[in-house]
Amino acid sequence: MARTVAQSLSIRHLRGVTETAASERAIAITGGDAAYFDLMRDCIASLQATEEGRGLALEGHPSNHAAQLTADQFAELAAASGMSPEDPWQRFSEESEAGRICTETALRLRREPFAHAGVARVPVEFEWRHKAVTSTQATLGHFLSDLRRAAPEVAERVVTVSPDVASSTNLGGWINKTGVWSPAGRQDWFADDRDRLLRWRENPGGQHIELGIAEVNLVSLAAELGLTGSRWGQPLIPIATLYDPFINRALEPWTFGVYSGGRSIVIGTPSGVTLAPEGGAHQSINTPSATLEIPGLTSWEPAFAQDLEWTMLQAMRDVLDPAGGSAYFRLSTRPVDQSLARLPEDPLLRRRRRDEVLAGGYRLSAHPAAEDDVTLVGAGAIMTEVCNAAERLAGLGVRAGVVCVTSPGLLFRALHERGRTTASPRSGILDRLFPREHPAPLVTVMDAHPHTLAFLAGARGDRTATLGVTAFGQGASVGDAYRLHGIDAESIAGAALDLAGAA
Repeated sequence: MARTVAQSLSIRHLRGVTETAASERAIAITGGDAAYFDLMRDCIASLQATEEGRGLALEGHPSNHAAQLTADQFAELAAASGMSPEDPWQRFSEESEAGRICTETALRLRREPFAHAGVARVPVEFEWRHKAVTSTQATLGHFLSDLRRAAPEVAERVVTVSPDVASSTNLGGWINKTGVWSPAGRQDWFADDRDRLLRWRENPGGQHIELGIAEVNLVSLAAELGLTGSRWGQPLIPIATLYDPFINRALEPWTFGVYSGGRSIVIGTPSGVTLAPEGGAHQSINTPSATLEIPGLTSWEPAFAQDLEWTMLQAMRDVLDPAGGSAYFRLSTRPVDQSLARLPEDPLLRRRRRDEVLAGGYRLSAHPAAEDDVTLVGAGAIMTEVCNAAERLAGLGVRAGVVCVTSPGLLFRALHERGRTTASPRSGILDRLFPREHPAPLVTVMDAHPHTLAFLAGARGDRTATLGVTAFGQGASVGDAYRLHGIDAESIAGAALDLAGAA
């Protein structure tokens, strides 16, 4: 049992006190830590202290944080509290002081019923096409602008937040159109800078919140914004951006935010060793696997612009759905040739591709899986190398299938649910990507730790080579970084040849 007490442990209270009751009380408050007590005795500040186990046999004991009461001690506590161990949940008498406090508190905290606001339907896709060569991070900026045109009622519910990286995560266009939130508005002292592209207009109607370098505050705010629907009937769509490696700073509070029902979209960009020209400090390795493992969260790493559009719209639907969840997007600044996506023009095939994208992945190869000598699997910006490796293998007489993963997390869920006999949501995406009747060796590739996709070996029991990043990053060109970590096209093709048994 612990209760937090605010005590003014000033120099007047502690200085000169030795073997007195006050001294014993102060040491108890500090958990029996004499060194900490000495520090407090010489301190002139007011301190907050936690009194562990007050009134119990373990009060002030250095080990009381993990200690438990014995049965006799528990009975003594019940007797001293006027309670019974056999009836621990009895209520206070309404006539007692404690009962009156509880009643008054319940009335004060009671929430009046409120109407839930209707929310406009999130579109399936936009009518505008993407650039021939672009990055997923650049597409994010275009996506937010297109959302305002295609679904202004939905865009009105979007609130973006960032920890000092708004411009470097491509939120500039959105901020120019929606403004920065401020309770009263503030003057923009750089408004006369003609060379500045970002217009920083702060006003009460702004839809962007800038937090400074504070990732923990970022995800905490995102979770709180994701609770406005259940609290006040006005759902919002929080979208938080930060550099991918720095989500590690905020995983614990964000996980608890998701756990409490605060649905949000967090975007980590740029990511991986693909940003090697910036140096080694901002490169990320573990984020795809870390976000894959959080309950109530779908991790996405789209390679192509259309994939990002579809998955972002789906993430928005999930955030607005009371039974939905949160999402993490890992994006990149690397421009990718969009023709590699082989996006179908036929409406039926396009809908089929969208369904596969939202299920976790799709085949890029024109030939069926039954003809694969080896299957190459990748996610994100590394798909350029995967496709180049497939062409390299074709020149050597090895037919390689190519699978583009959009969500490692959804594929893992599909594998996890496959053997369940109880009622549960199931997906047939793995059987479509890796049909069990047509086994072939797998080479998985990510600009991240290779174990992220290693579970795919269990999809049909294939021999598998897992390629990825297992060392700290270094400053380099993208090509040199890929070769250093063995995720360039030649390394992928070489791993495929080893599995396929070619000379």
